[in-house]
Amino acid sequence: MTLPSMAPLGALSPHGQGYLSKKRKAAIIVRLMLREGTNLSLANLPEAMQIDLTHEMGSLRAIDQSTLDAVVDEFIQELDQISVSFPGGLQGALDEVSHALSPNCANRIRRDAGVPAVADPWAFVSGLSEDQLTRVLAAESTEIAAVVLSKLPVKKSAEILSNLPSERARAISYAVSRTGVIAPNTVQAIGAALAEQLCATPVSAFEDGPVGRLGAILNSAAASIRDTVLEGLEATDQLFAEEVKKAIFTFTNIPERVDTRDMPKITQAVDQEVLLNALAAAKETASEAVEFILENISPRMAQQMREDMEAVIPMQPDAAEEAMSKLVVAIRDMEAAGELALKSGDG
Repeated sequence: MTLPSMAPLGALSPHGQGYLSKKRKAAIIVRLMLREGTNLSLANLPEAMQIDLTHEMGSLRAIDQSTLDAVVDEFIQELDQISVSFPGGLQGALDEVSHALSPNCANRIRRDAGVPAVADPWAFVSGLSEDQLTRVLAAESTEIAAVVLSKLPVKKSAEILSNLPSERARAISYAVSRTGVIAPNTVQAIGAALAEQLCATPVSAFEDGPVGRLGAILNSAAASIRDTVLEGLEATDQLFAEEVKKAIFTFTNIPERVDTRDMPKITQAVDQEVLLNALAAAKETASEAVEFILENISPRMAQQMREDMEAVIPMQPDAAEEAMSKLVVAIRDMEAAGELALKSGDG
């Protein structure tokens, strides 16, 4: 129900208030709610209705108590008669049920009906990650990029600006100085176009991106296979290969990916036999990682581990790799549980 739908009350006041139109009663209710401190947003009403409502409020002067009581009573009666309310229009319906529809279906309904991708395009754009927005600003014209940068939260804008090439960042920064003359409806149209463009991106069949998927596969592959694949990737797509390397976490990556402060927690949580076998298996092929682990636990435990490692029977390559892999899996499980955070692997 919208406020202007209330039926006329007729002559209400013995003091000359007389007939009250639907618009005037809506104005009375809105004024009363605002006076009582209600956080009332009228922005979702059609613009013509917002204008009419403002004019009605401007034309009102004093309303006697009996008139106010009658208007409020009628408003409450109408609310009491409503059992359930539905979102207005197809945009509201899609906002309500889009989480229950398949992404492809929701996009098709919007496209066929010409419904905007999102109700508030700038809220949608502001919610994108810094990486996504950096790519947007890199692809758009300098003027559009300046508008986007101006509409984002300051902290996010600063982060994005630092991610751009210096020449591009300077050009966009200068263009910000010219955004003061842009009309509000133009800014809104830019936001709507960006949201439409970003929402039109085809829905992927995979939850993770290609880097994450291949990284997970190579994490579980034998070292020889992993090295061969990475060599091939470097020859064909060096940038993709570098991203995949960052996603890979193996025993040899422990020194660069694990925080020294987390090492005692790991050695206490991991099964001691798994830890011992992994250290013994890696003492020749991954000595740097072994020393990193031993140097970042208690001296007493490290000494005991060194003595126990000497007693472990040398393993075949496959068994040694499996032993190291078990420790890596245990660390990954702790990361997934939020017990630690691995470093990015940029180094």
